[in-house]
Amino acid sequence: MLHKFEASRLMLQFKSSHIFLLIILLLIQQHDSFGQMPGMMRRMQNMGGSSGGMRSAGGGGDSLSFEKRNFAADSVNVQFRYLDTSKYQSFDSSIDDFYKRVPLKPWLVNIGYNGNPTKSILFSPMRGIGWDAGFHALDPFAFTLHETRFMNTTKPYTELGYLIGSKAEQQISILHTQNISPDWNAVAQYRLITAPGTFNSQNSSHNNIRINSDFTSKNRRYHAYLIILSNSLQSAENGGIQDESFLINENPAYNDRFNIPTNLAPSIYSSRNFFKVNLLTGNKYTNRTLLYRHQFDFGKKDSVITDSTVVRFYLPRLRLEHTVESSNHSFLYLDVQPGGASSFYNTYYGIGQLPDTVRFSMTNKSLKNDFSFIQFPDAKNLLQYFKAGVSLINYRNLSGSNDDLFANMLLHGEYRNLTRNKKWDMLLYGEFIAVGRDIGNYNLKANLQRSLGSKIGTLQLGAENVNRSPSYIYNNATAFPIKFKSTISDENISNLFGVLFLKKLNISLQFNYYLISNYTYLKNFTEVDQYNTVFQILRAGVLKEIKLYRNFKWTTEVFLQSIPGNAPIHLPSVFTRNRIGYEGRPFRNLYLASGVELRYHNAYYADGYSPLTGQFYYQSSVKISNRPDIHLYNNFRIRSFTGFVRLENLNTITQQYGFGFKQNNFAAPLYPTPGLVFRMGIFWNFVN
Repeated sequence: MLHKFEASRLMLQFKSSHIFLLIILLLIQQHDSFGQMPGMMRRMQNMGGSSGGMRSAGGGGDSLSFEKRNFAADSVNVQFRYLDTSKYQSFDSSIDDFYKRVPLKPWLVNIGYNGNPTKSILFSPMRGIGWDAGFHALDPFAFTLHETRFMNTTKPYTELGYLIGSKAEQQISILHTQNISPDWNAVAQYRLITAPGTFNSQNSSHNNIRINSDFTSKNRRYHAYLIILSNSLQSAENGGIQDESFLINENPAYNDRFNIPTNLAPSIYSSRNFFKVNLLTGNKYTNRTLLYRHQFDFGKKDSVITDSTVVRFYLPRLRLEHTVESSNHSFLYLDVQPGGASSFYNTYYGIGQLPDTVRFSMTNKSLKNDFSFIQFPDAKNLLQYFKAGVSLINYRNLSGSNDDLFANMLLHGEYRNLTRNKKWDMLLYGEFIAVGRDIGNYNLKANLQRSLGSKIGTLQLGAENVNRSPSYIYNNATAFPIKFKSTISDENISNLFGVLFLKKLNISLQFNYYLISNYTYLKNFTEVDQYNTVFQILRAGVLKEIKLYRNFKWTTEVFLQSIPGNAPIHLPSVFTRNRIGYEGRPFRNLYLASGVELRYHNAYYADGYSPLTGQFYYQSSVKISNRPDIHLYNNFRIRSFTGFVRLENLNTITQQYGFGFKQNNFAAPLYPTPGLVFRMGIFWNFVN
């Protein structure tokens, strides 16, 4: 009876999904297409947290000039830039890589389905200084300040996205931007990710809202930026399956993965209701952030006279800047029916007497005020400047009976110079906490990029050194069942990095050399430890596009990582992703990318996962040895309409105990990844 009820509910969901699609289709009246950004260099810089980008390392930045478009130049134009950059970019309309459209990236493994906790298999340590809560397993599914795009558009622009997948997976995304005036733009963005998952108590529901706006006065002397963020991230927890042998088993009931016994929530059957997800056993992380930045310039007026018009602008020599940022973070673990998992709680967390509801929570409120001044040596080159400032940050952390009030004072400075000929781009950045609980924390970064010519490519070299306090839950008392250590030392991370892009060969080369001391980690479900010996990790990567025959090409990404001896870190030494297929324009209005995608990493001791704390921990008893992931994809674009169709995890096929896709790979011990998954995504952009 239960399965019949769930089947009928799933049918109703399926119909409602199609009604939603029909409504969106009726809204589409006009279409326009947008140019493709150079993607290879960007992918190499973003992959695995590489430090390759030229954006500011911290709260500083170079949001210095307003290079507004001439609205008479073209009929339709949409561009964007980030808060800490000044150069406008165009949207990426390429369709070769599905992962550009979803927050889950190929180098991230998640312990279940889309929306569940994740961890990168490419080494990328934490580099932020000051207060950090320590809960990062759901970070990829949140909107952030540094990814906020300030846009400029000649007409109102809207982008709609809808993705459906197996087991009633859904992703809805809406973005709208328009210029209220030539110097005032507003952006509103919403995203919903929800999926019941493959196994019991694996459902997730993530809601993200972002509203941002930027304004420049008519005399060009005053600039203002506003960002409002809201993230609500929910992921159910099942503690992993009880035994791997249940995956391929003679019992036909286990062919439905919802029936496989799990360590947590053994009596709860996950809801497949698309519109309402109740968190019965799992983690809920929320954060609300408001940022307001305003600037005032001192300098002189100037103008450019053309045949028919006079363009007036302002050349600043000194800029005063004030930024206020208010944040509220909340972290919650909840289990409303813990009785069936009493042995799990007792064995791994030492909780012998279970209450009716297991609940652990922590909240943090912070208020940051930053005062900076920016000086321009050359008034006609706003990308050469000196910046210096001070930030005052007040915190209040509440967890259980602990009410922790503290503050930090941070000093920061920056020098940036992008030469007029665009051949050299230099960044020197530093920030230091001079007063407060995290006194002694600092971040120093140097970055140099050189254009080798339009026909050759670019070279980027840099270095970074960070001294940071370990995450708050590792060295402070909280309600969460973590055996913290108040005496652990600051972590120190050094990183030498470089990226070389050769346009003629269509290849990017990347390297990162890390030197780490006082590495802090969990050595089991609850115990914090620190590795005081200095160790090193070398990571090298290559991204290459190879033309096979006419419109058939092979795109390969290969990363090699050194294994750090006795240090408490396990990494795969090889990770690769390859796409082989057709990419071209078979018809005038149709652009097609179709083929097979393979992803592989060698066997290694993957970190275990602690559901009550949302943390991955070091383990050396279970080695993960997976088959290569095999996916089929068929992506297409017709003018402003883009579609993605995927059939994933064909590698899980087996004949044992009957034909099926039951040979699951593993993301962590006792956490199998899904079997066969079908996904279809559709995205429209249109101009009103």
